[in-house]
This record gives sequence, C-alpha cells and structure tokens, in this order.
Amino acid sequence: MGRLRILILGGTSEARLLAEGLAARDECDVLLSLAGRTEKPAAQPVPVRIGGFGGGAALADFLKAGGYDLLIDATHPFAERISANAAFAAETTGIAAIALRRPEWQRVAGDRWRDVRSIPAAIEALGPSPRHVFLATGRQGAHHTEAAPQHHYLVRSVDPVEPPLALDNVDYVLDRGPFTLEGESDLLRQHHIDAIVAKNSGGAATYAKIEAARLLGIEVMMVARAPDSIVKAVETVEAALAAIDHLFPPAMKRGV
Repeated sequence: MGRLRILILGGTSEARLLAEGLAARDECDVLLSLAGRTEKPAAQPVPVRIGGFGGGAALADFLKAGGYDLLIDATHPFAERISANAAFAAETTGIAAIALRRPEWQRVAGDRWRDVRSIPAAIEALGPSPRHVFLATGRQGAHHTEAAPQHHYLVRSVDPVEPPLALDNVDYVLDRGPFTLEGESDLLRQHHIDAIVAKNSGGAATYAKIEAARLLGIEVMMVARAPDSIVKAVETVEAALAAIDHLFPPAMKRGV
C-alpha cells in the first residue's frame, strides 16, 4: 500500500509528541491540523494546516480527497464538536480512526471538588455571595462569568479575552503551561482565591493548580468531560503508536 497517510487533529502536547514519533518513521506521511484558536501555536515536527474543516461531512471529503489511511483525534478532551465531527467522518468514509485521550484527573484525599456539567453550571455553583474566583478554563467560555458579576474573577488564558468581559471586578493573566506548584500557590494566595473553576483536562501541564488548591484548602468546581465518542480511544502516545502498528503492520506499510 506504499506510504501511510495520516491526518492528526491536534492542539495538544500529546498530538505534537505523536507527530514527532511518526515523523521519525520513513513510511508515514503526516499532516497535523490545528483549529487556529491560539494566535501563536508552538512549533510542530510535521507539516501543519490551520483552521476548521466546516463540519463532519467536509472533514470526510478532505480525508477522501487526500487519500488518507488513518485519522487520529488528538484534540483537547473538551473539543467535543471536533471529536464528534471526527467520529462522523471516520464512520462515513470507513477510514480507520483512533482517539488519543489523556486520562482524567482523579480525586485524592484533601481535594475539595464539586463536579459540574459545564462552565455555566460551575458559575452557578459558586453561589450568591461574592467570592474570589480563579477561572482556569481559558478564554473559551469566559463570558459565562458575566451571569454572576458579584464575584471577583482572575481569568487566565493563552490569548487575550476579546471582547473584554463586562465585569467590574476582573483581572487577566496571559500565560501558557506547564505551570509549577510554587507558582500556582503564589498566584492563588496573591489574589485571595477561594474557588477555582477548572475543566478535568487531565495531564501534567496544568495539574499544579489542582495540587495548589488541595494544599490551600480551596474549593474546585470541576467541569466533567462529555462522554467519549465511538472512536477507539488510547491514553498515551506509546499506546497510539502501538495501535497504529496493529492496524497497519510495518510490512504492510512498506508495501512488502
């Protein structure tokens, strides 16, 4: 079958590491697709396309037109729409697909988590009394804070929140992980934070805020992930590479 053509839907550190692993294999042609939500994306080890596809049917057309053999969904665990489109495209075209999903964080002794379904549910769960809230969910969905203007918000994102939030009490921090326990503890103390709104993203890069909350006794409104799509999921880059070898044994890929 010649060279193996792979489309990776990326935007995560795992997607970059997977692309790196595949780039080292002579028999693979890899294209990494990024949604383009971050203004200055990190450098990548393979060719990159930026921007959406325009829905599941359009993604299916792109896969067929490009002669792709494999679709890998390595998007953020909360990129539900993209993952749904990927599942639809794989099912429609019959092209093999796997999802690379880092495991969720698990509650441990000392954590004060309140499980919520969404960012609006998290904002509502803060209650009516004014609180100092660290919104650690990025700029997507930050506008939901406007429904509860009584709180003081600290909003952290990679790129600026545009337009700025219609709130009297809001501070912005522009920063990109990975973050440290010491740095997160200092940030929480400095802003007198007593509640954090976070997504259960998993992974090490942003876990320090969860550790810091545990040490400082701060409540976390933990937004749960949506149920997994129908695409077969693996949890690590190594497992993804093994799954690719299982789907396309090396001898097949070389056309032997």
